[in-house]
Amino acid sequence: MKCCTTFLALLPLLLRSAPCNGANQDEIQVYDDSINKPGEFGLEIHLNTTAEGRDFANYPDEITNDHGFRYTYEFSFGITKEIEAGLYADTQTDGSGTFYFVGEKVRVKWIPLKADEKDGGFFAGMNWEYSTVGYRFSESPEVLELRGIMGWRNEDWLFAVNPVWDWNVSPNFFSIDPEFTASFKLTHKVVEGLFAGIEYYGDLGAVAHIAPLEQEDQRLYAVVDVDMKPYVFNFGVGYGFTRQADAWTIKAIIEVPTEEILKH
Repeated sequence: MKCCTTFLALLPLLLRSAPCNGANQDEIQVYDDSINKPGEFGLEIHLNTTAEGRDFANYPDEITNDHGFRYTYEFSFGITKEIEAGLYADTQTDGSGTFYFVGEKVRVKWIPLKADEKDGGFFAGMNWEYSTVGYRFSESPEVLELRGIMGWRNEDWLFAVNPVWDWNVSPNFFSIDPEFTASFKLTHKVVEGLFAGIEYYGDLGAVAHIAPLEQEDQRLYAVVDVDMKPYVFNFGVGYGFTRQADAWTIKAIIEVPTEEILKH
């Protein structure tokens, strides 16, 4: 009974409004059922720049995205047919040209249901991620993320949805009330090896305190996906249509041909 009373007393603190996660955009990506084969190494470089973005800070000393450039290096390794591990190193140049090491993330991706390579079909899985970044890029430096991965694909279409829950686990910001973000991707084959379509990203705020629309970060990207080995990359131009969102962002995800490099 004493434990229950203590929990109820602490509940308002645990459910407090989540702090601002800041402007760091280490990756702008919708996850599908792509996964490394067992024993396979991977390297992707995530690049994005904000030609016109939010230039006001949400908390003291925050570095905003406006006129900045982000570079993230994602290393991955296939453990089994269903499990892949990843490590991110995040760096950034702000609008004045100052370079920063932002932080790092570790993740584990699990894809138990994968679409058939020939006939397509549904896929589903999830991704667990733990990140530590500098205070100037997130008011809560330590975040634990659970990302759902689901969708459907065939030879001509890809549709993927990612509901994401982020828990602030920093000592001064710990909360059991996660922030909720959602994203989806819809692309269609234009020619062999080239897909085009849209990606949507929305940050809705804490689950127990969904933010008003004007305080949400809502963005839509026009994207192309190229898979013409060794040239594999994603490119997109995004527009933000709320006050919290960056107005114009350009992004790219470049897959480095590690298999060819390791052979030499």
